[in-house]
Amino acid sequence: MTEGRTSKSDEANKKGVRAKKQRTGENMIVVEDVHKHFGGFRAVDGASLEIAEGSITGLIGPNGAGKTTLFNVIAGVLPPTSGKVTMAGEDITGLPPHELFHKGLLRTFQIAHEFSSMSCRENLMMVPGAQSGEQLWNTWFGRKRIANEERALRAKADEVLEFLTIEHLADHKAGQVSGGQKKLLELGRTMMVDAKIVFLDEVGAGVNRTLLMTIGDTILRLNKERGYTFVVIEHDMDFIGKICGPVICMAEGKVLAEGSLGEIKANEQVIEAYLGTGLKNKDQLEQAQ
Repeated sequence: MTEGRTSKSDEANKKGVRAKKQRTGENMIVVEDVHKHFGGFRAVDGASLEIAEGSITGLIGPNGAGKTTLFNVIAGVLPPTSGKVTMAGEDITGLPPHELFHKGLLRTFQIAHEFSSMSCRENLMMVPGAQSGEQLWNTWFGRKRIANEERALRAKADEVLEFLTIEHLADHKAGQVSGGQKKLLELGRTMMVDAKIVFLDEVGAGVNRTLLMTIGDTILRLNKERGYTFVVIEHDMDFIGKICGPVICMAEGKVLAEGSLGEIKANEQVIEAYLGTGLKNKDQLEQAQ
């Protein structure tokens, strides 16, 4: 890609983002000219994007496009080299994950992280912070409060498991359930703290097709019934088409295009980016894994 073509694309993307904002309302996340360099390697190279509140946005692109690195910068896992990230108008650039957690921003990973020796219910009950039982004073004098909190947490965990349709796994060790069920459990953790926006990285990794569609249905329900905003990195275009409205495509650390999945598939620069990774024709973009 030439430098001139990138500039035109950037300008077109900015116009598209502004139009999208007018259609969907306020933005939950705004990323402005973010760079992340590792020595001389520019993993993210001036990326700008906007995530509308209440949307399910897909983030796609060839391997090495910078998607996961950008996720990590937004979620505070990595500090940006430069640039700015805001959440609901508040500058959150460089804030650590635990602070963003309390603001309602959560990021999941390609490999689900669970306490393998604990039950699925106990895994969910571990999520909320600032529990009375964690304070030494309360272990001596606040036993009634601790017991009440534990009952409330257990009830909420059971409600979440039922929402996810995995209540039958409540007492199963989390390390013994399937990869897809672990992904559902990870979504359950976000429900325990009533997240505002969730970043999902490779939700389909290691998950069979049937369970992946179940995960997709769960994301749609959380979006519709509980108002969650989602940003999803995924290579499965059928899955992206099923759950995502706006789709953003990255390549070489930059935002290349934004629009519906149909518009993205027809974009010449997007096709060129995928062709450059070894795809043989336009149709394969739909099946990029």
